[in-house]
Amino acid sequence: MPPGTSAPVAHPSSAEARQTRPAEHPPVRSGRIGVLLVNLGTPDATDYRSMRRYLAEFLSDRRVIEVPRAIWFPLLYGIILNRRPQRVGKAYEQIWNRERDESFLRTFTRNQSEKLATALGDHPQVVVDWAMRYGTPPISERLDALQAAGCERILLFPLYPQYAAATTATVNDQAFRHLMTMRWQPALRTVPPYHDDPVYIEAIATSIETHLAALDWQPEKIIASFHGIPKSYFEKGDPYYCHCQKTGRLLRQRLGMGEERLMVTFQSRFGREEWLQPYTDKTIEALARAGTRRVAVINPGFVSDCLETLEEIAGEAAEIFTENGGEKFSHIPCLNDDPAGMRVIETVVRRELQGWI
Repeated sequence: MPPGTSAPVAHPSSAEARQTRPAEHPPVRSGRIGVLLVNLGTPDATDYRSMRRYLAEFLSDRRVIEVPRAIWFPLLYGIILNRRPQRVGKAYEQIWNRERDESFLRTFTRNQSEKLATALGDHPQVVVDWAMRYGTPPISERLDALQAAGCERILLFPLYPQYAAATTATVNDQAFRHLMTMRWQPALRTVPPYHDDPVYIEAIATSIETHLAALDWQPEKIIASFHGIPKSYFEKGDPYYCHCQKTGRLLRQRLGMGEERLMVTFQSRFGREEWLQPYTDKTIEALARAGTRRVAVINPGFVSDCLETLEEIAGEAAEIFTENGGEKFSHIPCLNDDPAGMRVIETVVRRELQGWI
């Protein structure tokens, strides 16, 4: 069975079928345990229709946009989905994995699934698969595939170290919505946030050290840029801001740095509402104008490099910095499917599978 895919359904011989069940009914598989890695999502291509389909699904999620539908949908379908797909499509084109004709987020998520399956080879009853919350392959499809492969228990792993309702919760929502349609439901566990897990903090800290050691210059500032959420979500009780700040504090402790050297900022705001601050782009601009000449940026909240890290940070943020007087800018890659990143995923999965394997 190829790693990261569901097992093929084996049909019994005709003699076995006559003795056990009608020939038209395949055997029921059982006794296996599924692990489903889920990332945010990706368009299937960069053309207008693919981008519009993806953005419509993403921006229609009530967890992502909490504005009342009567106000939001006229804006979404009347303005945003007529203009934004072209602009976002052009951004994706700049960071598209042309070798596989897909986004790097899809490439890395598939690789993570396959490598995790290999790492868990000591437990042959475990089947590892992957899905996207928005776009393909959808969560519902892969849950069905895992059940068809005989998985009576499934560990759902939203690939977000810091919990947010707009990320972790919406993955869980979608999985449970699909379970509501199933007559025979598998048992389901969800992976909790791991923003302060020692193996995660060590992996991020080591990636910073390794990257900086390879530079022929040293940054005056290191910026840990997390994806933002509207400030109102935090005020309603979302723990995301606190999780990000704790990750930043633990990284400083591990690296022996103060707040003046390793800063926590928030990126990717959308619309006119106030989002979590300080904003990454504004911070980078202000630092350059104030005389900071060398900066490195890392994205600890992203398990894989994607549009927000490759285009927004490595591209746009670098331009902002140099246009305002900065001289040296370096983006520190995400953990992706590197050994350190896979060690984090494997450690979390093995811990959450305890009692099942």
